[in-house]
Amino acid sequence: MCKIYFVMFLFISLILFFFSMYMYMYDFSIIFEYSVLNFNSSSICMTILFDWMSLIFMSFVMLISCMVIFYSEEYMSGDMNLNRFILLVVMFVFSMMLMIISPNLISILLGWDGLGLVSYCLVIYYQNVKSYNAGMLTALSNRVGDVAILMSIAWMLNYGSWNFYFYIDIMKNDFEMMLICCLVILAALTKSAQIPFSSWLPAAMAAPTPVSSLVHSSTLVTAGVYLLIRFNFAFSSWMCYLLLFISSMTMFMSGLGANFEFDLKKIIALSTLSQLGLMMSILCLGQFKLAFFHLLTHALFKALLFMCSGSIIHNFCSIQDIRYFGGLINIMPLTVTFFMICNFSLCGLPFLSGFYSKDLIVEFLSMSYLNMYIYVIYFLSIGLTVSYSFRLAYFLIFGDFNYLSLNSLSEEKSYMLNGMEGLIFFVIIMGSVLGWLFFNKPYYICLPLFLKMMTLLVIMFGILIGSFFFNFSFNYKLSGYKLMKVKDFLGFMWNMPYISTSFIIKLPIMSGGIYYKLLDQGWFENYGNFGISKLLKFIISIFQGFSSNHLKVSFMMIMIWLFFLIIHL
Repeated sequence: MCKIYFVMFLFISLILFFFSMYMYMYDFSIIFEYSVLNFNSSSICMTILFDWMSLIFMSFVMLISCMVIFYSEEYMSGDMNLNRFILLVVMFVFSMMLMIISPNLISILLGWDGLGLVSYCLVIYYQNVKSYNAGMLTALSNRVGDVAILMSIAWMLNYGSWNFYFYIDIMKNDFEMMLICCLVILAALTKSAQIPFSSWLPAAMAAPTPVSSLVHSSTLVTAGVYLLIRFNFAFSSWMCYLLLFISSMTMFMSGLGANFEFDLKKIIALSTLSQLGLMMSILCLGQFKLAFFHLLTHALFKALLFMCSGSIIHNFCSIQDIRYFGGLINIMPLTVTFFMICNFSLCGLPFLSGFYSKDLIVEFLSMSYLNMYIYVIYFLSIGLTVSYSFRLAYFLIFGDFNYLSLNSLSEEKSYMLNGMEGLIFFVIIMGSVLGWLFFNKPYYICLPLFLKMMTLLVIMFGILIGSFFFNFSFNYKLSGYKLMKVKDFLGFMWNMPYISTSFIIKLPIMSGGIYYKLLDQGWFENYGNFGISKLLKFIISIFQGFSSNHLKVSFMMIMIWLFFLIIHL
């Protein structure tokens, strides 16, 4: 089954890529309308939109999916239900496809809910208490966005059609239609895990690593950004400023959290959160094409980053704490090489895929007329990205091997390695290719020397922090341990998981306990089933007394009847 879906998805990916380039060159779109049901004067139509954006995004989703499925054959080889796992992943991909090609809110909801439902099934795949808690947090956080989409569907009943493409130009000026934009923004914030809905993203790491690779690169979390890219023409200025503030805070918070985290998968998950904030913030500045460009390049290197981390975890017998690692370049040279190429791409090292989008984004921001807060928080977030990347490199590559003195770790030629080799080529060249395709007219960005050099300075400062401050100390201890209070706050995402779980459920659980004691075991107990049963027992005992002494009772009833008869006479 893995090989069948691998070949099929790879073939579809290539076809969709060439079609998208053809549509982009000639600048046209295709909208299919299929009439599902006609009843009297009402008709229900299924609408599908094919343009360069939807086709190239589907192409990238299919490419990453086929590599992940190929990779899963070895990673999940010990699983008794491998076919079930592959079918869940395929359902996940098809839900994303439905969401991408829909210009209609109803069919968007079908794909949106499909993503939420299948993601819940995949997060709880390893059936233990931690997975169940993570799955419930993921599902309930995403339900907020699902309800927002449902409310926007209900509100669009006022306008005669659910195809939002018809109304995209008037949404900005019509006050009532602004409500639809607000609900769509709320839905996108939940799905892309922006503040205050960020806590579900690291919790979803309970899923198998191939799923994490797919979720964090091209599906689920990018669905919210893609929806905002589709709606970007409808946002008014105050919506953009609000979204810019939320996304910049998310970038900063996740960058800080990743610098204090020790779980390998959670560090990469927080880096995804940081990049989602970057995409949303540049989208708010009016550059939807630049946000989409970064979305595609980020999908490639983040998928490979997760696949490399999965290979390391697989060989380390499911150990995810980076403090156990060290000297991996001697044991798993190819995997660590791929990992570092993706890490450098994430940092924006020149001429890797991440550089082309991140450098354009930073320079466009430097040209924009915004306040000092946005400028400072942007560059701090970029510095923190470099910092946690080099911190991760230090723990993985340098130093001694910290796990077992006797081990059988090896990097043989395997399906996992082949799956990773299939993506590394695209990670290196695709940024340049997409840059030439999307921006066929050259951008001229004129900046003063100190603004032009600011990115380089921040990157150098991030390298220094990541490789010195967090890792080295004069007494050869981890200097991060000296900041335990700070680490607990920043590494726990500003206590957001507490707010999303314990804080919200504390009041209902306490109220339930009080009501249980006062009502269920109090008044309801006395006047409810317990009181009724006492009364019935009393009445039944009287009737039993009558039935066991029937002769005496009949004589007594005759006497009473005669007594009443005499009185009456």
